[in-house]
Amino acid sequence: MKLTPGKLAGLKAVSNTRGVIAATAMDQRGSLQKSLAKERGGVVNAGDLSEFKTLVTEVLTRHASAILLDPEFGLEAAKHRNNAGLLLAYEKTGYDAATPGRLPDLLDVWSVRRLKEAGADCIKILLYYSPFETTAVNDLKHAWIERIGDECMYHDIPFFLEMVGYDAHGGDEKSLAYALKKPEVVSGSMAEFGKSRYSVDVLKVEVPIEMSFVAGTRAFKGEAAYTRAEALQHFRDAESMTHKPFIYLSAGVSNPVFIETLELCAESGTKFNGVLCGRATWKDGMPIYAKHGATAFREWLETTGVSNIENVNEALKAASPWYLKYGANSLEELG
Repeated sequence: MKLTPGKLAGLKAVSNTRGVIAATAMDQRGSLQKSLAKERGGVVNAGDLSEFKTLVTEVLTRHASAILLDPEFGLEAAKHRNNAGLLLAYEKTGYDAATPGRLPDLLDVWSVRRLKEAGADCIKILLYYSPFETTAVNDLKHAWIERIGDECMYHDIPFFLEMVGYDAHGGDEKSLAYALKKPEVVSGSMAEFGKSRYSVDVLKVEVPIEMSFVAGTRAFKGEAAYTRAEALQHFRDAESMTHKPFIYLSAGVSNPVFIETLELCAESGTKFNGVLCGRATWKDGMPIYAKHGATAFREWLETTGVSNIENVNEALKAASPWYLKYGANSLEELG
């Protein structure tokens, strides 16, 4: 694999000095608005979303290599990112619930060209994906990702693909049955989108297990899908599915659970290349903002929020530099 100048520059911009991606995520839109409205017991408007994102960005990017934002409500926040790298989301929030298969769509008035002009160092796409979905549905998704990959290649900017699994048969993703299936969902997705035809530069992936179903962990809730040894092997198996750099998403779990997850990953010896971690750092501050306002939320971010992201950074000592996947021994060696 060889990196073009624009892709190399973009990856460097979102990495720390070790070549690890220690990024925070703040591109939630629909889900964030609903959660804040629920906590507030009233309306949450675009100004509230922009203010929330700006506060998170201003405080947490002092401790992050990059931040993921959306161009709908996050462009003001992007001005306050303390020289951290910038990833911008290109997809609409959520998915088409009226059509089977969780089909995605792109933001109406944005393109890779426009996101790059807005200051993006990298482009991020979220895709709900399951290898167990029908061929007809997955063919639509494969073609869609091919188009975006080609657009990113033309504009010479890194393409980060976030894959979130689901039960293709409509089952509960929080169930034991799905926990048993999840390793195959994650591994199969990594194998598919690591193919060169998609031109993805970094895979943003779920961990291949559900921590609450791992016997012997602090997160275990009493119903086992895997032993600790089996969970460790699932990490290794998923890693073996791709030669591409990959980073983990926090998937909305608490900070202690995400830290334990990264510790388990480290124990497995998996050579992951960082994180793009959002809610595990700022989620618990939502009630503070909704009920007590911006000043109280800033105080929470500067104490608990910073502590949360420092916990993640400590766990990231186990991560490997992404440049190793390109056969280089340092960032300088790549150019």
